[in-house]
Amino acid sequence: RWAVSSVMTRQNQIPTEDGSRVTLALIPLWDMCNHTNGLITTGYNLEDDRCECVALQDFKAGEQIYIFYGTRSNAEFVIHSGFFFDNNSHDRVKIKLGVSKSDRLYAMKAEVLARAGIPTSSVFALHSTEPAISAQLLAFLRVFCMSEEELKEHLIGEHAIDKIFTLGNSEFPVSWDNEVKLWTFLEARASLLLKTYKTTVEGDKSFLETHDLTPHAIMAIKLRLGEKEILEKAVKSAAASREYYTKQMADGAPLPKYEESNIALLENTVADSRLPIVLRNLEDVEEQGDLKIDEAIDAEVTENGFVNGENSLFNGTKSENENLNKEKSNRVTEDAKESSSESNDEVKE
Repeated sequence: RWAVSSVMTRQNQIPTEDGSRVTLALIPLWDMCNHTNGLITTGYNLEDDRCECVALQDFKAGEQIYIFYGTRSNAEFVIHSGFFFDNNSHDRVKIKLGVSKSDRLYAMKAEVLARAGIPTSSVFALHSTEPAISAQLLAFLRVFCMSEEELKEHLIGEHAIDKIFTLGNSEFPVSWDNEVKLWTFLEARASLLLKTYKTTVEGDKSFLETHDLTPHAIMAIKLRLGEKEILEKAVKSAAASREYYTKQMADGAPLPKYEESNIALLENTVADSRLPIVLRNLEDVEEQGDLKIDEAIDAEVTENGFVNGENSLFNGTKSENENLNKEKSNRVTEDAKESSSESNDEVKE
């Protein structure tokens, strides 16, 4: 078990000699580097058949060299690499959301979502940094909360394409009422998820300070503490947005209008083709099921409401799955510290 765990948590995907596919390999010296915040600076040189890593900063002789493992949550770090990273700017909590097939407007919502490239049910995330939700989740919630008239406008109304185009842009609300509904829903959902925990944020902090715990216990408590802090932040952020849009609606403020000159893209920008691309992680396939959420704001939390740590979930783009396309290139970026498996027995920090 120890041997398998050690190998599985250290393996990496590298391209084959012709660059047509990827294979697994161990990179012992590179694998000695611990994680820190930054950017992925490791690439694979097909011509010289070697892994090349550029330092994140200047290092002095004798200093520890760090690399960036990727935009992973602490749940992924704990599960796949065996450590918890404090002040992780990419930490997040995964939630499963979907449009119920029993919804009277299901067909219309499904069509609008399809045109926006978003599934009717998927795994999204609440982030530790601002904005708390991605453009993909914002677009989903807007469609989820649309009235029949708003759905028609996005399907057959004037400038319907532009309306689809701006669904994920916070600068162009569907309507003030729609914004109030979606932020009210998100506030309620995050609040309900918080209630599923048996301990509080204050309780966890106190427990860490007053008890002599094993490294594994410390990681577990820090992990649930971090999740609750993200949810609490999401509740506050959603409440502030709800209050803001409620005031906008009460004041009769005009809705911002989209113009072609505006940059109103969903999120997925195309990287410079000259740059090496990131290889897919072994765990990058996000499971999707036929999920449901109730229209009622005060609906009970179901088992589909919250997912903790299953598979990899990358920050921000591409329906939260971050399934990166394999493109041919002379250099391919190796997405650090492959982790398909069980935790390493050693705690690295």
